[in-house]
Amino acid sequence: MLNFLIMAGIYSILSLSLNLLIGYVGVFSLSHAALFGIGAYVSALTVKELHLPWLLAVLGAVLVTGIAGSLVAGPALRIAGDYYVVASYALQVIAYAAFVNLTEITQGPAGLPGIPRPEIFGFRVAGPVPYLVLTAACVLLALGVVWRVAHSPFGRVLRAVSEDEVAVMALGKDVVGAKVKVAMVSAALAGMAGSLYAHYVTFVNPSSFTADESVFIATLVIVGGTGSVWGSILGALTLTALPEAIKVLPVPLSVVGPLRQLLYGVLLVAFMFLRPQGLLGRSPSRTLRKPTPQVAGTPEVEV
Repeated sequence: MLNFLIMAGIYSILSLSLNLLIGYVGVFSLSHAALFGIGAYVSALTVKELHLPWLLAVLGAVLVTGIAGSLVAGPALRIAGDYYVVASYALQVIAYAAFVNLTEITQGPAGLPGIPRPEIFGFRVAGPVPYLVLTAACVLLALGVVWRVAHSPFGRVLRAVSEDEVAVMALGKDVVGAKVKVAMVSAALAGMAGSLYAHYVTFVNPSSFTADESVFIATLVIVGGTGSVWGSILGALTLTALPEAIKVLPVPLSVVGPLRQLLYGVLLVAFMFLRPQGLLGRSPSRTLRKPTPQVAGTPEVEV
């Protein structure tokens, strides 16, 4: 149970971070597993090889992934259309190839074993209960960041961008700059989740950060609800519990993995067609329904 809650917390951070892009800006990304992995490797190597404290390691993971996210988003988001999806997938492929082939750093497919548990001001976070407390604190931090972004004037600009990007540009807003800032925050939160994951399982290898994992993280957002912070957490809790539910079914262990991927795919397709706003997301019918007094030329958006 504690293991489930810790993993659900880590995936809640990933879901919250990706929801910033999909739910608030309307930009789809397929690189979140790569950012998750970069954060995990940076944090693990910082503690394991440089012998620095975990707090510096997680800070390093946040900085490196934030920079990586902004480097991809900067040029890619200047081009309209779905170019960012392609660019983010390219980052996913490049990062996975680096995890596999930079054997002197990552030890390739064999992975990095023996990653130390976090040590904060002399207290070693070793047992499941202390780690659950640490994970809960990080989830609250991520929730606070996303909530602050979503309910600030900057967040209202983001929602306006997702509704009518051209109108927002006509008002003189820096649309590309806003998107890059959000992509950087989103990537940084994914890096924090990666650090938590690496020091919890004490072992990382490339198989945990594949393109399939990126699709799974996107499924958390779609099922939970785009544009909803609580939907992100609900999606993570629901889909993280799915493998545990499959284990009680009378099926061979060799079938559990493919069956899980099949169910994720079915859920993703079903929600895309039947309830695209997810379980707790914003309903398209609620948007633009009740116009409010506004400055002439300002796009109507739900706040």
